[in-house]
Amino acid sequence: MALLRKINQALLFLLIVTVCGILYKKGHKGAVPKSGADEDSEPPEDAEDEIPVVICAAAGRMGATMAAINSIYSNTDANIMFYVVGLRNTLPRIRKWIEHSKLREINFKIVEFNPTVLEGKIRPDASRPELLQPLNFVRFYLPLLIHQHEKVIYLDDDVIVQGDIQELYDTTLALGHAAAFSGDCDLPAAQDLSRLVGLQNTYMGYLDYRKKSIKDLGISPSTCSFNPGVIVANMTEWRHQRITKQLEKWMQRNVQENLYSSSLGGGVATSPMLIVFHGRYSTISPLWHIRHLGWSPDARYSERFLQEAKLLHWDGQHKPWRFPSVHADLWESWFVPDPAGIFKLSHNS
Repeated sequence: MALLRKINQALLFLLIVTVCGILYKKGHKGAVPKSGADEDSEPPEDAEDEIPVVICAAAGRMGATMAAINSIYSNTDANIMFYVVGLRNTLPRIRKWIEHSKLREINFKIVEFNPTVLEGKIRPDASRPELLQPLNFVRFYLPLLIHQHEKVIYLDDDVIVQGDIQELYDTTLALGHAAAFSGDCDLPAAQDLSRLVGLQNTYMGYLDYRKKSIKDLGISPSTCSFNPGVIVANMTEWRHQRITKQLEKWMQRNVQENLYSSSLGGGVATSPMLIVFHGRYSTISPLWHIRHLGWSPDARYSERFLQEAKLLHWDGQHKPWRFPSVHADLWESWFVPDPAGIFKLSHNS
């Protein structure tokens, strides 16, 4: 009898455990947040209809971000999901600007970027300290920030979109390519680079070919560079090729060996991308990245040429919200005033 009683107790215990397990699964079904999803999982169906646009919102130039968002949203009927990336102390201000302005109708998610991932990977550079800001490297970490999309658009904040962003999103990426960029030798004829003193469009302008590590790459210094201010990225290929890890490796080597400098081509984020993506990227239509508008305050372009452009990029030091700059009227037409009154335009009075 004692043995039978023990068997009955054991069976009762197993029954209770089974019932509790069933109830737990029912109660927690679908409770895993998207941010905690496996990076290799298939994107949900509702995400497949969205066009994800990643753009950073830095404290001192948040007005640029809002103008870019406004231009994108106003020129398309597509379902856009904006991923606005910022540092922790700026997140409330980002939300307030969007929710208390004409942008309140957009679909958006605010994403915090933790700058500790950059520790030991950035070499101090006094010539252009603004290029060392953490958000300048967000483009390296796209798969870690955006989980539920197969294809993603990344844009610098100093752009204005005049075309339908759906067209850019439909850019074809060749098999095995993790990203598409605009090549610096594919600029329209109307952009006469001879007027832009100091502008670089080859690898020689970004990498120090005196260093053995650069020579050993076997890349010709006359190879055309590309601009990573506009990116169409394939997240599956990016993860598969471990692009982020490759970029971090070259950042760390630069800290040790000083392989590139912002005093060369004008950007410390471009150089590691030139190395990692050499010969392995697709191209974006030139009209979808008309750039160098911020390179010189004297280099103006024809009205007809600018009207044909699908995307305008004020890369360089002469931003359209400050004086001096060129074609600031095109940018200002998309400006969204700061509800907090912090960001103000600075023009010549």
